[in-house]
Amino acid sequence: MSTTSRSHLAGDVLAVVSQSGPTVSFFDAATDRLLDTLEILAEPHELLFDPTRRLLWCTTAYSSGYYHAHNGRRTELTVIDADTRRIVEVIDLAPEHGPHGLALDAGRNRLYVSVERGPDRPGGVVVIDTETRRPLGRIDTGAPGPHWFAVSPDGRTGFATNKEAPFVSVVDLGRGVMTTKVEVPGSEGLAVSADGTRVYVAGPYLGYAARPDAAPGLRVIDTGSASVVDVLPTESAALPVHLTSTGRVLAGEVRSAPDPDSALGRQLPGRLTVFSADDHRRLGSVEVGLFPLTITSSPDGRFAYVSCVVSSTVDVVDLDTLTSVSRLTVPKLAEPGAHGLAYIPHPAIPHPA
Repeated sequence: MSTTSRSHLAGDVLAVVSQSGPTVSFFDAATDRLLDTLEILAEPHELLFDPTRRLLWCTTAYSSGYYHAHNGRRTELTVIDADTRRIVEVIDLAPEHGPHGLALDAGRNRLYVSVERGPDRPGGVVVIDTETRRPLGRIDTGAPGPHWFAVSPDGRTGFATNKEAPFVSVVDLGRGVMTTKVEVPGSEGLAVSADGTRVYVAGPYLGYAARPDAAPGLRVIDTGSASVVDVLPTESAALPVHLTSTGRVLAGEVRSAPDPDSALGRQLPGRLTVFSADDHRRLGSVEVGLFPLTITSSPDGRFAYVSCVVSSTVDVVDLDTLTSVSRLTVPKLAEPGAHGLAYIPHPAIPHPA
């Protein structure tokens, strides 16, 4: 492991979900010391930090299990005070269920939560007022299971990835309607560029059988034409995608070997692959834990954090040198383990631009 100093991150905190815990663990970003562990509803999935109110939002998608392999969908969002590390409120979205992806428009006080289809409606996105913490409505996305969701920097457009549908749903957030579909073979994680002109989408979905010929990688969507204009190739299937403040595109690759007892195979160490957002050059890669599922980064863009659900670990990676700094272990009761991540800057220590 690298000896890279992280002293400038003193006071910052990394929050990590353990799906089977079910917990949120809080680590000191400078030293990796475990600060606190909060027990929450089963089964937590994704985390999002609201810097205006210093709240964490956490989705609970299923009673146990994961997409297409669970024993029932849940309907709750848990709101957590990021500084006291205590639950503020549990919001029930019923009859909406299977909440997963989270996206924030802080300027308009809007939170967007992807939800799975019901008997009388397709999958969609629930809109929540972050001031009142109450739902304002929902936007249909035309697919059974929208999983991840992202919002353009101007807050006008949303993008939902769909594991089993052959398209990314594009929605007009002002009018509350889906406006178009961009052909992508079973999409996973996504990230929107800082200027809003591109969306980076991972695919195909590991279980997507309709397009077995689709090569793994990141599809680059031009938002002006709503079309795929480039593909950033990866060696293995990519799931999480993240864009740093310094213009690096991060993709988490899942690697496996054949296993007759598992549809996903025997898990091998995953890979964090890094591209330049400017010219789409591949900058390199570094080995991480088993089955990377979520990625975030420090505000200065120097360090990446990769949660790996099967090993229940979080790899801390120096993006300047593409070396591993440390590996955090997140307690779990059973499979699966580490999933959602949120970076929480210290409220009194501004970070350099």
